[in-house]
Amino acid sequence: MSECSHDCGSCSENCSQRDPKSFLEKPHESANIKKVIGVVSGKGGVGKSLVTSLLAVAMHRKGFHTGILDADITGPSIPKVFGLTEKAYGDEEGIVPVKTTTDIDIMSINLLLPDETDPVIWRGPVIAGTVKQFWTDVLWGDKDYLFVDMPPGTGDVPLTVFQSLPVDGIIIVASPQELVSMIVEKAVKMATLMRIPVLGIVENMSYFVCPNCKEKHYIYGESHIEEIAEEYGIKHVAKIPMDSTLAAACDAGMIEVYKGDWLDEMTEMLKNL
Repeated sequence: MSECSHDCGSCSENCSQRDPKSFLEKPHESANIKKVIGVVSGKGGVGKSLVTSLLAVAMHRKGFHTGILDADITGPSIPKVFGLTEKAYGDEEGIVPVKTTTDIDIMSINLLLPDETDPVIWRGPVIAGTVKQFWTDVLWGDKDYLFVDMPPGTGDVPLTVFQSLPVDGIIIVASPQELVSMIVEKAVKMATLMRIPVLGIVENMSYFVCPNCKEKHYIYGESHIEEIAEEYGIKHVAKIPMDSTLAAACDAGMIEVYKGDWLDEMTEMLKNL
């Protein structure tokens, strides 16, 4: 451990000098957000934004007011999944998020850029500051659940979210490959250091159901996600198959019309938090 600089804002060490609530930012004064759920992954390309979107849609279908804070500043995909073309705007009150077809509030950097393909070439502190602004300056209104789609890894943005937002728990998204155990362990250890509960783990691309024989085929090998969850004390597990209709819904910006019960147990758990 290096010598302490007393700058807890840039440090993830869980030392005796740290007050875990000292860096919490208040949301906009008009916001009333009951639960903040982080969706994280140890590596990219595992479907974290897909899971975030599915959870927000599923909870909305249960009658809850939901929103998504897209904290993946350099790789935002949430607006595309929901088919959003309208831009967010600001007034003297704050930043107004964009509503989806079914009235889910979304805030993403792509809703502020002139063109969705414009790259965000910013350094870490600027990116972290933008994420904080999406919490403090956005007019979220009344939300039962605000899902935070975080970039992969354990860098600046996850650290900023864990320190600045009152996160009630995280859901880890992984894929079936053998290295998933190491990836999950990194995410679990970071959550433990930051005193954030791990609510569940979702294995995306878990299997493929043959349209002819209806049998499940494990393209990446047999799943070990239950064993991993048990090892780390994660109680809730969900599996999402490789599904061409789900992929097509994402590509068409129509995630809100998807059909599937893969996350039912996970949403019941969130409902009972």
